[in-house]
Amino acid sequence: MSLWFTLVGGVIATAGTGVALGAALGITGLFILQFYSNGATSVAIDAIWNVFNSFTLSAVPMFILLGEILLRSGISEKAYSAFSPVFRRIPGGLLHTNIAVCTLFGAVSGSSLSTAAAVGSVAYPEMSKRGYDKDTVVGSLAGGGTLGLLIPPSLSFLIYGALTETSIGRLFAAGIIPGIMVGAMFMLYLLVKCVRNPAIAPRDPHKSSVGEILVGFRHIWPLLTLIVGVIGTIVAGIATPTESAGVGVVLAVFICSIWGNLTFTKLIEAVYQSVLLFSSIGFLVLGATILAQSVSILGLPQQILETVAQSGYGKYSVLMIVVLIYLILGCFFDGLSLMIMTLPVVFPLLTGLGFDPIWIGVIITIVIEIGQITPPVGLNLSVLTALTKNEVSLGRVAYATVPYWLIHLCAIVILTMFPILALYLPNLLF
Repeated sequence: MSLWFTLVGGVIATAGTGVALGAALGITGLFILQFYSNGATSVAIDAIWNVFNSFTLSAVPMFILLGEILLRSGISEKAYSAFSPVFRRIPGGLLHTNIAVCTLFGAVSGSSLSTAAAVGSVAYPEMSKRGYDKDTVVGSLAGGGTLGLLIPPSLSFLIYGALTETSIGRLFAAGIIPGIMVGAMFMLYLLVKCVRNPAIAPRDPHKSSVGEILVGFRHIWPLLTLIVGVIGTIVAGIATPTESAGVGVVLAVFICSIWGNLTFTKLIEAVYQSVLLFSSIGFLVLGATILAQSVSILGLPQQILETVAQSGYGKYSVLMIVVLIYLILGCFFDGLSLMIMTLPVVFPLLTGLGFDPIWIGVIITIVIEIGQITPPVGLNLSVLTALTKNEVSLGRVAYATVPYWLIHLCAIVILTMFPILALYLPNLLF
């Protein structure tokens, strides 16, 4: 009991002093190793070296850079204009375009935040001019932006795979069907909502021909090229995730310079922001690695498993408790921080209960997606509030995203009932 008090109290106490979360995790882990494990702090140093020397983790900064380049290149405008004619006559109109473009953009950016920012900067001004309900617009953008974490390549899958030594390629393949499923559920919700209240999304009287739609789609070939270059090479076994990330960055620079409006100045800005973001993620990984070693050496996951076994709770009851804890913590931590912080305990607990590691990665990613649209820390909410120039307050954005929050929970239930939805492609392709 004293050990658990030290673990939880140490993290809360150090984080409460205002130090970075990575430092709070690391200091707590070192304290436990020093005083509860005979000064075995050298084990943490070895673990840090092994993690940061991992070939898999080196893909993370490359995918961050890829997302930053796309965000600054303006190609989201072309993708948006290409998809707009497809949904022009469907109830909901451009609201469906938001989801479709977020799905496409998520397939090359790997970041929920980048997806919401890139698509939102184009969609919100255009839809406001056309008389769309602003709350519904920002809700669709916040919800659609979360697809950037589920549709591969995904920073969540990369970090999960690096920390749990799980196949990145299998994780990427596992995210495809659930990502498309969640996007389709978003569109179905918007369709029903706009049929019941047509004033939310004014109908466009112009009917697009098949020819117009096909002409529009020729403008998205660069994004499709990027998707094939990044995802296709991994799935085909041609390149590792790290190598494909490098290929993606080179392709992105080339394509965005010609097709977009990427300049040398914007490229330098993208590199600078990527360094800042990866530094913050890396510091979290460092602290979580130290904490994971202390937790592992002291056998805390085994103690949890024994406690669960003696409690009589079934595996699905434990899963429900884990999801509930994630939902609560998601109110206070951003998604990636929460995942990195909790994996040392959650991963061995769920795998020990018999859940598939790949399936766990998908479920955890969906849960931290919910955190992206949960106040007060939900980053997608803050980004979209800023994009609207405070025309839509943070509270209104949060309220508008509640249906997408619930859809994510429904997706977890569906994947729990039918885990093959996440595991079919990994088993087929690998």
